[in-house]
Amino acid sequence: MTRARPIGRSPTATLVAGLVTTLAIVGAYSWYISSQISGLRRLQTEITDRNRRDSLQLLRIQNDLNQLALAMRDMLDLGEPYPLIAWSAQFERIRLDLDDALKREEALAGARTPDEAQYLQASVAQFWDAANRVFDLARAGQEADARAQIRLSLQARQAALSSLVARQLVQNNTSEQRTAAQAQEITANVQRQIYRFLAAALAAIAITGLYLIRSSRRLFAQLATLSDRRRELAQELITTREATLREVSRELHDGFGQILTATGSMLGRAARQAPEGSALRADLREISVIVQTAIDNVRGLSQTLHPSILEELGLESTIQWYLTTVEKQLGLEAVYERTGTGVEVDDLTAIHVYRVLQEAMSNVARHAGTSRAWVRLRATAGILALEVEDHGTGIDPDRARRGLGLVAMRERAELVGGTLAVTRPREGGTLVRLEVPMKVVTTPA
Repeated sequence: MTRARPIGRSPTATLVAGLVTTLAIVGAYSWYISSQISGLRRLQTEITDRNRRDSLQLLRIQNDLNQLALAMRDMLDLGEPYPLIAWSAQFERIRLDLDDALKREEALAGARTPDEAQYLQASVAQFWDAANRVFDLARAGQEADARAQIRLSLQARQAALSSLVARQLVQNNTSEQRTAAQAQEITANVQRQIYRFLAAALAAIAITGLYLIRSSRRLFAQLATLSDRRRELAQELITTREATLREVSRELHDGFGQILTATGSMLGRAARQAPEGSALRADLREISVIVQTAIDNVRGLSQTLHPSILEELGLESTIQWYLTTVEKQLGLEAVYERTGTGVEVDDLTAIHVYRVLQEAMSNVARHAGTSRAWVRLRATAGILALEVEDHGTGIDPDRARRGLGLVAMRERAELVGGTLAVTRPREGGTLVRLEVPMKVVTTPA
C-alpha cells in the first residue's frame, strides 16, 4: 500500500498574521486620516472664526473713523451754530469706542506683523494728538486756526487711518483665501492618501484571496485524494473481512461441523450397541443430544458469519431466514414487510445490505430498550430500500455521527453507490433507511 503524502502546512497562521497586519495598518491609517481631517476642521474653524471677529472689529473701527469724518465735515461747516469745542464730547465718545475696538482687534490680528501693529498704534496716537491741538485752539478762541488744523492735519490723518483699516480688511480676505487654498491642499493630500491606501488594501486583499484560493485548492485536492484512498482502504478492509468471515464460516461448516456430525453418528451407533435400559445407553443418548445442539449452534454461527443461502437463494430469502433467528439470538420480535417487485442484486450488494440489516438489528437490541422492530424491504423505480425501525429510546445524535457501527453502515452504503440515513420517526425511536440501486426483475404472477 502506498503511503499517503502528508498534507502541507496549514495556511491559518499566515492568514491570521496577514489579517492582524491588515487590521493594524487600517487602524493606523484611519487614525492618521482622522487626525488630518480633524486638523483641517480645526484650522478652518479657528482661522475662519478669528478672521470673522477681526473683520467685525475692523468694521467697527472703520465706522468710528467714518463718524469722525462726518463730525469734521460738520465742524468745517460755517453755518453750524455750535462752536468747535462742542464737538469734543462726541470725539471723546468715539475715542473710547475706537480704543476698545483697537484693543480687541489687536488680540485677533494674528497675521499682522509687529511693524504693522506699531504703525497703526502710532497713527491713531498722532490723530488724537492732532485732535487735542484742535480743541486746545478752539478753547483759546482761535477757531479759524482750529479749522485750518482740521483741514490740513486731522482730515489727512483720518483718511490715512481709513486706508490702513481698509487694507487690513483686504488682508483678512486674503488670509481667508489662503486658508481655503490650504484646506483644499490638505483635502487633496488626504484624498491621494486614501486612494493609495485603497489601492494597497485591494492589492493585499487580492494577494490574500489568491493565496487562500491556492491553499484551499491544494487542501481540497489533498482531501479528495485522502478520501479516495480512505474509500479504497475501507473497501479493501470490508472485502478482507467478508473473505475472512466466509473462510471461517466454511471451516466451521465443513471442518468442525463435519467432525461434530461424525461424532454424533458414532455416538448413535454406540448407543444402539449398548444394552437396552442401561445407564451407558442413556448417557450416550444424552451426549448425542448435546452434540446435535452443538452442531445446530455451529451451523447457525456459520450462517451468521456468512450465510451460504445468500448465494444460493438470494437476498430476500436470506433476510426472511435471518429474521426468524433474531428472536432467539437477540431477543427481538421482528415484524417484516415486503412490497414492490422482485429484486435481483449482485453478491457484493447483497452482502452489504445484509450486513447493514445485521448491524441495525444489533443496535436495536443493545440500545433501543425495546423488544420489537419493524423491517421493511421495498423495491421500486430501480431503488432497493431497506428500513429498520424501532420505537425505543432513540439514538443520541453524537453517537449517530461518531458510532463505529453507523460509520461502518455508511461505508457499506457508499461502497455500493447507495445512501444511509438515520432519523427519528413520529412515534419516537430510530429509523435506519438504506437505499441502493438495483436491477428490476418482474416476477410472473
